[in-house]
Amino acid sequence: MNETRRQLLAALSDGPVDGPNLADDLGVSRAAVWKQVEALREAGFAVESTPDGYAVREVPDYGAAAIEYDLDAPYRIEYHDAIESTNDRARELAGAGNHDIAVVADEQTGGRGRLDRSWASPSGGLWCSLVLQPSLPAAHSPLVTLAAGVAVVDACRAAGVEAALKWPNDILVGDGGDRGGRKLAGILTEMEGEADRVSWLLVGIGLNANIDAAELPDDATSLRAEVGDVDRRRLIQTVLESIAELLTDGERVIEQWREYSSTLGQHVRVETHRDTVEGRAVDVRFPGALVVETATGEQVVHAGDCEHLRPA
Repeated sequence: MNETRRQLLAALSDGPVDGPNLADDLGVSRAAVWKQVEALREAGFAVESTPDGYAVREVPDYGAAAIEYDLDAPYRIEYHDAIESTNDRARELAGAGNHDIAVVADEQTGGRGRLDRSWASPSGGLWCSLVLQPSLPAAHSPLVTLAAGVAVVDACRAAGVEAALKWPNDILVGDGGDRGGRKLAGILTEMEGEADRVSWLLVGIGLNANIDAAELPDDATSLRAEVGDVDRRRLIQTVLESIAELLTDGERVIEQWREYSSTLGQHVRVETHRDTVEGRAVDVRFPGALVVETATGEQVVHAGDCEHLRPA
């Protein structure tokens, strides 16, 4: 989507605006405004010409323009009907020096999760990779994973699903099983940088939204299975808006993560790259480490694969 159309959408989100004022504000001709309005109509927007100017009466269900319309977050949207991996495309954009872009797809044909596990990504889900350039040291990057998890739970709860967070990057519904519930979403974070700064950071989000449970693994669920179909446009807007807000307040991220956690209080087993830590999860510390109370005292785990061994 070009910048003129993006600015036009932003202006129309505040209410009716007449053509001459739009042309002046955007620095283009009235003919150019009309051309962009026609392009929005072709994209599925119902734009009426009223006595007060152009007014949006209906927004398409999904797509770049639909997501950017009335989005209160500083991110541009790149949309694909189908793509092999939003993270792969986001990595290309980051390598070219781009940031503050959300790559969104209706379907992924080669989605991958943490530890390179396959991720079913059929049409109807929320598949998004956000390219960021955060002003934080590399050691603090786990905070972004926590913030994304909190943002996804915010969106799921706004849709009526009592989702919870499992350390480090899963969003679950219900309880039971090794995972601690049925998997609804996952977060995958990648970064490039040095010890004192992050050059770029990718946050990949996979959320099973309007997908039949039969299309998912046995231990997974979807928003459709829990509450019926949801408005994906509003869903992803809530996620992006929450991330943008949370990244300005690291302490709030930790507090909110604790509130949404299904891991704290559980007896857990965490497989790290060096050993296995088993005990009761008692806290999460900045920037995202899990504190486990073991038979020999507290251990702080910065990364690992966590298994819930029994209910809290």
